Amino acid sequence: MYDIAIIGGGVNGCGIARDAAGRGLKVILAEKGDLASGTSSASTKLVHGGLRYLEHYEFRMVREALKEREVLLSSAPHIIWPLRFVLPHHAALRPAWLIRMGLFLYDHLGGRKILPASHQINLSRAVSGAPLRSEFTRAFEYSDCWVDDARLVVLNAVDAKARGADIRTRTEAVSARRDDGHWSVVLENKLSGARQTIEARTLINAAGPWVDDVLTKRVGQNNKPRIRLVKGSHIVVPKVFDHDRAYIFQNADRRIVFAIPYETDFTLIGTTDVDYTGDPGAVAITDEEVNYLCAAASEYFKTPARPDQVVWTYSGVRPLLDEGGGSAQEATRDYVLELDTAKGEVPLLNIFGGKITTYRRLAEEAIAKLSGSLNIGSAWTAGATLPGGDFPVDGYENLTREIALSCPALNDAGARRLVRNYGTRARIIVANAKKSEDLGQDFGAGLSEREVRYLVANEWAVTSDDILWRRTKLGLRFDTESKRRLDAWLSKNVAAVA
Repeated sequence: MYDIAIIGGGVNGCGIARDAAGRGLKVILAEKGDLASGTSSASTKLVHGGLRYLEHYEFRMVREALKEREVLLSSAPHIIWPLRFVLPHHAALRPAWLIRMGLFLYDHLGGRKILPASHQINLSRAVSGAPLRSEFTRAFEYSDCWVDDARLVVLNAVDAKARGADIRTRTEAVSARRDDGHWSVVLENKLSGARQTIEARTLINAAGPWVDDVLTKRVGQNNKPRIRLVKGSHIVVPKVFDHDRAYIFQNADRRIVFAIPYETDFTLIGTTDVDYTGDPGAVAITDEEVNYLCAAASEYFKTPARPDQVVWTYSGVRPLLDEGGGSAQEATRDYVLELDTAKGEVPLLNIFGGKITTYRRLAEEAIAKLSGSLNIGSAWTAGATLPGGDFPVDGYENLTREIALSCPALNDAGARRLVRNYGTRARIIVANAKKSEDLGQDFGAGLSEREVRYLVANEWAVTSDDILWRRTKLGLRFDTESKRRLDAWLSKNVAAVA
């Protein structure tokens, strides 16, 4: 008998699993695909308050997100780090006084202690002005954070497992029924086809874009759809600028588009906001979206962004609570937790909406919602580090030097990538590796057999896509032959290593 069964292995589901397991609750999580294979790996990769949400008067959500920035930064400084954003002033769109007022609120709403404050800059003298068109002469600079979203999900799952949670990937919840004081949930392993029925005192529906599908097809409730699916798409191009700032561009349609340094050699541009009615599992960018993002960036950069430069795209579906009316960009990004006890029966908690930045607070509130049914213990995640994050916020360079010295076979770029991915757990991957042969087969782009074995054994990696696009972003650098060799190794070794 589990205390909590969770459907969905995105950031909300894994965050809840970690929180609950750390309170001593017996937890099982079922994810029908890979961890973070849906919305949670398709974000703009930011831990941020959401400057633009101030215009929609979402002060509570922005304040909570701003407070969470530094909590998350301290918990995982390997996958989360400070990033300065440059907002060029476009006089035809928003007056300077309005931007200054918004940034004043942004600086002071969330109790900022680590991140530097905002200020105005002269683009004719600042390095961030060089890539921009000459008509942009001043800008505002402020702080938020970068995050590797998919790794954030995986690290929550790793920590949940270490605290006793049962994490089942490639496992679909086929049905869930209330049965004599508990939930009976039928799970099907998508690789073997084997089925198992588990029992739980409570059920949490954290299926993201599939939350309504779980309610109607798995739980059997005849509910009116509650979520509004909004597609967000991104493009990746060869790097447009050669500094470490990001840009936030205003557009005539009142939307904003980010241009962010990405994986050293690239620039990430996004996102769009488009209502979506198709299968969330088949979401993809359209030519119209590619053209929109290129045009938005080209309004500001001296060198236009062109569709033929795009080297990679990704799209995700945001499961927002449907409040009716309004444009997609105006739909709230806040989360709503609804507890269904159906005339005193065992609880079902449904999760609507949410942001990467506030996943930890969402998890705390989700567990608190179940306090009437479970002995939940005290909240604990605010001061706890995620796996690999047990080093100072400013300790990245020191840890990188340590890893490089401990493994002479690594070049500087390789050591930096391992620390960015794994933090202090990079020590496990390079332990006693004094020469390149000690790292095993080289699959290309710095991916070693040691690293692949680690990912299969510790992070539920099964396929090359799991490794190349979610556990790392080496898919940007892999050629067809390298992927073929990785696929061959995985098909032969996954069962034995896992």
